[in-house]
Amino acid sequence: MLVPFINIGNEYHLLLQKRAKSIRQGSEICFPGGKYEPENDADYQATAVRETVEELGINPDCIDVLGRLGTHIAPMGAAVDPFIGRLNIPSLDMLTIDVNDVEKIFSIPFSFFLEQPPEIYAVRLEIQTYYIHKDGEKEVLFPSEELGLPPIYHKPCGGQKHRVFVYRTADGIIWGITAEIVYELVKLFKHCK
Repeated sequence: MLVPFINIGNEYHLLLQKRAKSIRQGSEICFPGGKYEPENDADYQATAVRETVEELGINPDCIDVLGRLGTHIAPMGAAVDPFIGRLNIPSLDMLTIDVNDVEKIFSIPFSFFLEQPPEIYAVRLEIQTYYIHKDGEKEVLFPSEELGLPPIYHKPCGGQKHRVFVYRTADGIIWGITAEIVYELVKLFKHCK
């Protein structure tokens, strides 16, 4: 994933995109990114640049990768490796989005995030060893009873809370890993200031 900054009117903005409705996690706000393709990508940074080029229609020579943030793990297990980049273009009008992946792009001044702390919520994550379908049929996902595991594993367990950041913007709600990355950037910026 690339976290792209663009200089607009002598102020750095974060460039974000709204996913096309027809794709996985459609209509969510995110940064450009996608899956590592070993046949095309030398490393995760190459993935971030390739996906940005594909989704935003930008020349790769206009992207400066400035650094890398730590790996983020989504509650469902997906790993995201964000790279910080600068797009060397005068305006968003220089971009031609891939409408199959992206509904729209927009930018928000980074100062907005420095001045506006996120709302903080939580979701509850629970381990389910079985699943009851709508028709009442039970599907065993992990045969804990058959394996002779302690009874605690025969029913849902865990129930840990997972923190969720939310930024409300004029262009929509930024949440999930995207908001986690923005929050990390703000912390780094304030720490280095």
